[in-house]
Amino acid sequence: MRIFSLLISLVMLGVVLGAGAFLYGYQQYSAKGPLTQEMFFVVEKGQGVSTIADNLEKQNVISNAMIFKAATRIGNKHTGLKAGEYQFMAGISMKDLMDKLESGDIYRRQFTIPEGLTSWQVVQILNGIEDLEGEIKEIPPEGSLLPETYQYRLGDTRAQKIKQMQDAMNEAVEEAWEKRPEDAPLLSKAEAIILASIIEKETGKPEERGEVAGVFHNRLVNGMPLQTDPTVIYAITKGKIQDKGMGPLGRRLLRKDLNFESPYNTYKYAGLPPGPIANPGKASIEAAINPDQHDYLYFVADGTGGHVFSKTLDEHNKNAAKWRQIRKSQGN
Repeated sequence: MRIFSLLISLVMLGVVLGAGAFLYGYQQYSAKGPLTQEMFFVVEKGQGVSTIADNLEKQNVISNAMIFKAATRIGNKHTGLKAGEYQFMAGISMKDLMDKLESGDIYRRQFTIPEGLTSWQVVQILNGIEDLEGEIKEIPPEGSLLPETYQYRLGDTRAQKIKQMQDAMNEAVEEAWEKRPEDAPLLSKAEAIILASIIEKETGKPEERGEVAGVFHNRLVNGMPLQTDPTVIYAITKGKIQDKGMGPLGRRLLRKDLNFESPYNTYKYAGLPPGPIANPGKASIEAAINPDQHDYLYFVADGTGGHVFSKTLDEHNKNAAKWRQIRKSQGN
C-alpha cells in the first residue's frame, strides 16, 4: 500500500513538474525576447528548425533554442517555416517571431527600374543601392535589361541583379515572340527589341504603344526613314544622358542635331538603327512584335502627353504647326 501511495505521489509530482515546465516554457515563448535593437535575420532555403533555432539563440534573438524547437513540434510548425530575410524588432517574442516565419512575412528589399532607361542609367541606380555588393565593371548591352521591380537581400551583388534582369528580358522576349502573328513584319527578336526601345522612348501612354508601333512598321515597309528624335539623342549621348531636369541632352534637341553623323540617326539612315536605344518594357516589346494595323505614317505631340496621328505629309505638317504653337504658348 505504501508502495502504491509512493507511485501515486511520484506520478503527481511528475504531473506537477511537467505542468510547471510547460507553464514556464509557455511564459518564455510568449514573453518579451532578449533582442535589444532591430535586426535582420536570414533563413536560408532548406534550413531546418534546429539550425534556425540555434542561430536565433546565438544572435540573441531568443533566449532558449530548446523552447523554440519544442514549440514548433507542439504546434506542428516544424515544416512550415519560410526561407527569406526577416526584420525583427527589439524585444520580439518567440511567439511573434514564429508567426512571422510561418506566414513568410519577409522583409522586402526592392528597387524599380522604369521603362525606357538606358543601361548606363540602370547601372547608376544599382550603384546607388548601398545594400548591394560588388561593382559593375562594364555597362550591359543596351536593351538587355528588363524594366521591373526586383527583390534583393543583404549580400546580393550588383552583378547578380544584372544577370537577373537579363534573364527576365530574355524570357519576356521569348514569350512575346511565341505569340507573334503569322504575318509579323519583324524578322528577328533582336529587331523586336530595337523597335521596342524606340516605341518606349516615343510615348509614355500605354494605350498609344500599338499605334506608334504601327506607324514605324508602315514606314519600314514603305522604305521611309523612321525620323525619330530619341535615336538622334542616343547617337549623341551614347546612353549617358543628362539628369538635371533639362532633358537627356541638358538642352533642347536642335535642328542641326538631326545631321549628327551616326548609324543610330534615323533621320540620316533608313531602317532600324544598329541596336536598341534603351531598355524597353514588356508592353513595348509586345507592341513591336504585334503592332496596330492602320494607314498612319506620321505622328506628333499634341500637348497633352500624347500624340496626334496622320496619314499624309500635309496633315502632319498642319499638326506639327499646331504643336509648335502650343510650345510657343508654353514658353518652350
